[in-house]
Amino acid sequence: MKLTTRIQLSLMMFLEFFIWGAWFVTMNSYLSSIGASPSQIGLAYGTQALGAIIAPFIIGLIADRFFSAQHILGVLHIAGAALMYYASGRPDFQSFYPIILIYMILYMPTLALVNAVSFRQLSSPEKQFSLIRVFGTIGWIVAGLLVGWLAWKEKDLSNTFVLASATSALLGLFSFFLPNTPPPKKGKSTSIGDILGLDALKLLKDKNFAVFFIASMLICIPLAFYYQNAEAFVKHSLNVNNAAAQMSLGQMSETVFMFLMPLFFLRFGVKKMLLFGMAAWALRYLLFGYADGNANAWMLYGGILLHGICYDFFFVTGQIYTDERAGERIRSSAQGMITLATYGVGMFIGFWVAGQIGEHYKIGENEFIWKNIWLIPASIAAFVLLLFMIFFKDPKKLTVK
Repeated sequence: MKLTTRIQLSLMMFLEFFIWGAWFVTMNSYLSSIGASPSQIGLAYGTQALGAIIAPFIIGLIADRFFSAQHILGVLHIAGAALMYYASGRPDFQSFYPIILIYMILYMPTLALVNAVSFRQLSSPEKQFSLIRVFGTIGWIVAGLLVGWLAWKEKDLSNTFVLASATSALLGLFSFFLPNTPPPKKGKSTSIGDILGLDALKLLKDKNFAVFFIASMLICIPLAFYYQNAEAFVKHSLNVNNAAAQMSLGQMSETVFMFLMPLFFLRFGVKKMLLFGMAAWALRYLLFGYADGNANAWMLYGGILLHGICYDFFFVTGQIYTDERAGERIRSSAQGMITLATYGVGMFIGFWVAGQIGEHYKIGENEFIWKNIWLIPASIAAFVLLLFMIFFKDPKKLTVK
């Protein structure tokens, strides 16, 4: 791969996740400042899940059949830039929600599109892709550090949407200069079953894969608690105006463990890696539950730093496991099915539950019984861990090439 192509793909990944990280982490605080309730905040975060559910239709019906991936990427990000800018001026939740919903329906397909553009250019994806993808995590980190450094107060957090808008416009224009990625199914018929990955459902006949599938969906319920509540909790516990910089430590941890994944994979195999990932979720929320206040700040930072194990050990290992079980013919369908179940159904349920729990334990304006809130996702993660330990008995030990 040419150096210029590598730079293009790396910058594309950086901007893609910078956009998301610029506003998503602090949205809780912003919505609270315009009078949104915890359940409404849960609905706003749930737009990510709705976007993930709808995304396969956009990719399957348009990107795979009619237009080059980089052109669709450009159009979606330019449209997203306009929506982000418009969202920054909405005075209440009722006018904000439909804008962010439309935006996420347009943004979530771009996650698949940047992967498609990258894989088209890679001669050895299993060795090269992580070195491209890591720039996305770096983009999220830089966004968090920048928002933290600018120290926007709650009512000024509308500027995060302006920042995301400007970056989205930049990536939209830049996309038209990316390497060409023509539609792979141009001229071929595509059924609804192909789009939804229904041919991958036969994998569920395998008991071990079915257990993995259910566990993947359930573990995304506590994951939603983290995305929705962690930034507001860090602000409360550390008494800081903007917690985005502290939250970026989680992505730094993710970056480190991304590079170490092959070594852990060879040492522990699939089942132990997945178990470690789920155990890290339960431990993280226990730490959060008992970290309320500066006296136990080390527990809070420990919970944030566990993000690398939580995400990489479970989700990256799960993608590799799914790829191995599916085989060449239904590989894309299987990955689409897992994405739909996790980032779609699982997180949609999780954001709704997190919103209801927030309503129940709200004791004042922006005040919550945080310990009770965090012990619920800790219990869910522990239950999923126990379920997986008992029923998943896959004897095969996968390796990374």
